Amino acid sequence: MSAEAIERGEPSGERDGVGDGGITYVSYGGEHPLPLVMSLVDEELSEPYSIFTYRYFVYLWPQLTFLAFDPKDGKCVGTVVCKMGEHRGAFRGYIAMLVVLKPYRGRGIATELVKRSIQVMMESGCEEVTLEAEVTNKGALALYSRLGFIRAKRLYRYYLNGVDAFRLKLLFPRPDPGLHPMMLGNERDDQHMDSPYL
Repeated sequence: MSAEAIERGEPSGERDGVGDGGITYVSYGGEHPLPLVMSLVDEELSEPYSIFTYRYFVYLWPQLTFLAFDPKDGKCVGTVVCKMGEHRGAFRGYIAMLVVLKPYRGRGIATELVKRSIQVMMESGCEEVTLEAEVTNKGALALYSRLGFIRAKRLYRYYLNGVDAFRLKLLFPRPDPGLHPMMLGNERDDQHMDSPYL
């Protein structure tokens, strides 16, 4: 896919497409989108990242990075950057960065970006997904709560600005072939997990 096509928000693969509100979602491909991801994150998030951090994520797990474009002007308005791998005996996904430009918030773009990355993690065999969010970021906490994430831990003075973080976690079910499907549903209810991905 050419840089011009990416800037126009043209889909490049099977995970791409147009979502609600006409926003176009594009999976990461090649070096061309990296400056778009970097500029969005640097502009909107409180933590500074080096180019090596970005490359670590997008080169090793390009299938877990998605960008959102406004097709009216081809502007990149949001991105999610993730990874996955073994962690303490579990295969875990991790959402590292999620950004939507302020004028585009409240339109479901962040939710769609997260859903797309979680779907890939599920299909890849992840058992859980984690992330950290500032305790003061009410919008992010509400979004992740709606998606079924629970607050697993409070991390004091986690960010460079001294703000605490919540570690959020979404668990995927481990189906037992010997259990009736209704039993699995009841077991999820007991855990108070109402994620659309369970």
